[in-house]
Amino acid sequence: MSEEKTTSRRRGRPTSPVLSRSAIAGEAMELVAERGYDHLTMAGLARKLGVSASALYNHVSSKHDVLVLIQDRLNEQIDYSAFDRLDWPEGLRHWARSYRDCYIEHTELIPLIAVLPIADAPQSVKMYERVFTALHSAGIEQREAVDMIVGIEALVFGAAFDASAPADIFDPGGLLDMAPAFAEAAALRAADARGSADRAFEMALDALIDGLRRRVSSERA
Repeated sequence: MSEEKTTSRRRGRPTSPVLSRSAIAGEAMELVAERGYDHLTMAGLARKLGVSASALYNHVSSKHDVLVLIQDRLNEQIDYSAFDRLDWPEGLRHWARSYRDCYIEHTELIPLIAVLPIADAPQSVKMYERVFTALHSAGIEQREAVDMIVGIEALVFGAAFDASAPADIFDPGGLLDMAPAFAEAAALRAADARGSADRAFEMALDALIDGLRRRVSSERA
C-alpha cells in the first residue's frame, strides 16, 4: 500500500466517536469536584472535554441529562451482590458499606444525587430493583421495603459527609468554657478522625439493621 493511501486512510473519520457518555460523566464529576456544581454548565463541560458545545449536545441534551449520567456512573460502583448469598439484614449491611465507600469520594455530589429522580438511569434502577426484590421476597411489605432503602440511604449520605469532614469539626475554639467535657471527648475523636467516623457508621448501621430485623420479626409474630 502506498504512503499516500495510508496517510489518506489515517486522516479519515475516526472509527469511534471522540465523546462517550462515560467520558462525559467522568469529566463532569471532575469539574464539580474541582470547581463546584455552579460551574457545571454545558459550555464549561464542553471546554473541559475539548469539544464544541454542539458536539456535546449530540450526546446529552441538558445539564439534567449530565447529572443522570453522573448518578448512574456512581451507583454502578455500589456492590449489592451480597443479596445473592446472604439474608436481607446482612445484604443491607454490605450494600450500605459499599454505598458509603463510593460516596465518601464524591460528597460534593450528594446534594445533587440524593434528590435526583432515577428515571433514565439504568444502573440505578437495576440496583434499587435488586435491593427491593431481596427485601420483598423475604416477606417485607412493599412500602416498608422502600422505607428501609430510604433509611439506609439517609444514614449512608450523612456518614459519607462525616468521613470526609475536617478532623477538628467539633473543636469549640474560643467557646471551650461552654463545653469542656464535650471538647475533651471530641479531641480524642479528632486524633483518629477517619477511624472514629467508621466506628460511628458501624454503630449506627448495627442499630438500624437490628431495629429493622426486630420490627419485621414482631410484625410476623
